[in-house]
Amino acid sequence: METFLNQTLIAVLISSLIAIRSYRRKSLNFSGAVSGFIVMTAHIAAGSRFGALLLVFFFTSSKLTKVGEERKRRVDADFKEGGQRNWIQVLSNSGIAAVLVVIVWKLTGQQDKCLDSKELPLVTSLIGGILGHYCCCNGDTWSSELGVLSDEQPRLITTFKPVRRGTNGGVTKAGLLAAVAAGSVIGLTFVLFGFFTATCTRDIALKQLLVIPISAIAGLCGSLIDSLLGATLQFSGFCSVRNKVVGKPGPTVKKISGLTILDNNAVNLPHSFRQKRNNRLITTASDGVYYVYITSSSIIRRSIDDALIQGQQQHSISKQHSQVSKQQKQQHNANTLQFIIIPK
Repeated sequence: METFLNQTLIAVLISSLIAIRSYRRKSLNFSGAVSGFIVMTAHIAAGSRFGALLLVFFFTSSKLTKVGEERKRRVDADFKEGGQRNWIQVLSNSGIAAVLVVIVWKLTGQQDKCLDSKELPLVTSLIGGILGHYCCCNGDTWSSELGVLSDEQPRLITTFKPVRRGTNGGVTKAGLLAAVAAGSVIGLTFVLFGFFTATCTRDIALKQLLVIPISAIAGLCGSLIDSLLGATLQFSGFCSVRNKVVGKPGPTVKKISGLTILDNNAVNLPHSFRQKRNNRLITTASDGVYYVYITSSSIIRRSIDDALIQGQQQHSISKQHSQVSKQQKQQHNANTLQFIIIPK
């Protein structure tokens, strides 16, 4: 109980300082700071590793959002100075993970666990979902924030035709590489903190290193899924008056790609939801499922391996029994023949 209280107090203190700092630096507005404080407290209280994942994602994405602001202002019709986020954007980026973190917290009792699909299949799958979520969010953010600054001509992911910068679904090599790097950073953070906070055998500890390449793939998948959704379900058009790519059709807008399915007025959601945040919810959920599958599939493989080993053992035992029976039969025939040949 004392450990729980201490960890919670530490979480409240750290979350308060970061929320206040982010509000003053305009990384978050007031609602974003309050919701960020709640989400951050849950993560840090559940375990330092979960808190580290959230903080690495938040600080790196906030920093990259402010890189090349002048250039982004010329391209992005919805550009906000400092990339200030509200409560909706905070929950879009960390809400799914927060739910999973609370569940893991309940199952483990604040004890940091290694990924072990044999001993802790459920916890391993849930942690995989958390990792998948942040790999997806970080990959999408890094690729968006750095890809738009690339001198390379973006290409629409569905047709590979050149499109204007800022077009939903446009990808560049720099953006995709950034997504891979972003996922790797999340995986590396999880592994490094685990060496200090989790206790497991050497064999299990070495297997934790597999998290890094899987996280890199998850980051890339997050960016690709988001781009695919953007190219197909989000409207993109070029406004001749504003001389920018916009997300709504209009008399001065020439369509580039996408439908208006994820348009603000086309879904039964609050008007303040931006199209990008709807994509983020779908993408993070999809990527979380992907990561759960990756981590859980080892359970299936292990079960198959155990079944094969057991089958081989049974086959070996049956073969030994057969050989023993054959030897006994040969011995019996030899005794019978000897009885017949040797006269009484």
